[in-house]
Amino acid sequence: MQLRLRRVDEALVQKLAGALRVRPATARCLVGRGVTEPRDAQGFIDPRLAALRPPTGLAGMSRAVGRLADAVIAGRRIGVFGDYDVDGVTTAALLTEFLRSVGAEVEVAVARRDAGYGFTPAAAADFAARGCEVIVTGDCGTSDLEALAVAAAHHIDVIVVDHHTVPAAGDAHPSLALVNPHRADSTFPFRGMASVGLAFYVAAAVRTELRERRFFERSSERASHRPVPREPDVRELLDFVALGTIADLVPLASENRILTALGLRRLQSRARPGIAALLAAAGVSQEREVDARMVAWKLAPRINAPGRLGAAMPSLALLLADAGSAAECAQALETANTERRVIQDRVMAEATELLGDRDPGPAVVIAGEGWPAGVVGIVAAKLVDRYQRPAFVVGIDPETGVGRGSARTAGGVNLYRALCEAAPCLDRYGGHAAAAGFTVRRESIAALGESLGSACARLAAGSGPVATAREVDAEVRLADVDERLAEELAGLGPFGQDNPSPVLVTRNVRVSAVRRVGDGSHLKLTLEDDRSTTRTAIGFQLGDREVDVGARVDLAFVPTVSTWQGRRSAELELSDLAIVS
Repeated sequence: MQLRLRRVDEALVQKLAGALRVRPATARCLVGRGVTEPRDAQGFIDPRLAALRPPTGLAGMSRAVGRLADAVIAGRRIGVFGDYDVDGVTTAALLTEFLRSVGAEVEVAVARRDAGYGFTPAAAADFAARGCEVIVTGDCGTSDLEALAVAAAHHIDVIVVDHHTVPAAGDAHPSLALVNPHRADSTFPFRGMASVGLAFYVAAAVRTELRERRFFERSSERASHRPVPREPDVRELLDFVALGTIADLVPLASENRILTALGLRRLQSRARPGIAALLAAAGVSQEREVDARMVAWKLAPRINAPGRLGAAMPSLALLLADAGSAAECAQALETANTERRVIQDRVMAEATELLGDRDPGPAVVIAGEGWPAGVVGIVAAKLVDRYQRPAFVVGIDPETGVGRGSARTAGGVNLYRALCEAAPCLDRYGGHAAAAGFTVRRESIAALGESLGSACARLAAGSGPVATAREVDAEVRLADVDERLAEELAGLGPFGQDNPSPVLVTRNVRVSAVRRVGDGSHLKLTLEDDRSTTRTAIGFQLGDREVDVGARVDLAFVPTVSTWQGRRSAELELSDLAIVS
């Protein structure tokens, strides 16, 4: 284990520690994240909605908001369509719940993986048959030109709320409004939002527009006899935003961090029946905190599971469920997740066998007959972990010979750019830098592998993993690891992309007890320093490490608070360890 202490300005550390009255290790983590002023640090620790920047620079926003407000006031039927992953489903749920709360008649659908990526011509035609005059797409639509043409033929206005790479200039897009921060003419300062965060902005702006048009006031002059809805509280939608933002692996920085932090507080309250039921079905006790890791490991896989196997409608039903139907909806997702795991493990085993012991080169490109398209993304992520380079995994339909693939990245390789270079081999592709999807014919897979290998080698300026020392945020004594430090560091969350969990190091502590726990794959240690301070440590998936009682060790860890039989105590959650004597 090679560790390197992050270099920071120690004067700034002392300044922050004094101003905020926090431990030097906490201040060091803040400075290492570029937060150097006490006022900024206070906002980082306690994010508020008031700190969100107005979406005035988001091209397409004003046109989208105006059209939706017109449709709500006139009582027009609105279609909402979301993609089949967590970001897409939560975007659809957020827009549906908001629009219904202001009295709109909403027809909602989400994608089926077996029907292809994104907003399809069939989906557009179905909304036309249902009498929709406006459609809003979530987490898709930017590249779905055929479907947009079908909607236009039925004289339907389409508003696209999406965050995938824009292949053409925003002003040339055939939708009525394209709300996408990657538009060339967008001046909004942050481009990393998930679609569900953009949808939150749209909902908030539509509410403001309706308020300014006095929609929520009772008026005898109102043309229709519809009841006047109360003005909704858009903060009640933030749990959707946290789910989709965390699951989509976008940067937990700027607006994303604020929205996610506040959304996690609502998730923690378990106010939404579907979420409360899903947590219960996943075996999460009422006392457990719902943090970003809980979303990533417990909630997101279950919400994703139906869409990986086919139709994502069960996930949408769960998010919109009332107390009477929530438990049944949660059980459907639990069953789908169990099935997904079995299929995923089989495909991973087959992929590993196909790769064998050979070096895959600058990129892992692998295809299998009959591999379900819904699990190839997970397998790609696992192959990235194993080989430390980008992975492109394709499931081929044995009947049609068409392969649907997913890609995950490593080493900073931009997947969308890699796919652009390999475009002659592809039928279709889309996505963003960190995750992408594509369609390829069986006969083109060999050429695709060569093209992606060359592209990834260029984009990474080399291939293969590079051994580097692990950077840690601060070095502390064992005695410094207490509940206060753990709680201070937890306040720097939510942790994820671009805001990793803090990693501390403590050196030369003695191991006084060793146990393997769980199924034997986890390592439990009791530690002691030269001043007789004792702490426990847990190393998940470190059960294969050989550690003897009496050994001296250096530990990389994050402090946590463990609760056992009502008693709280500080614990070290290990990410790595090294025996020094």
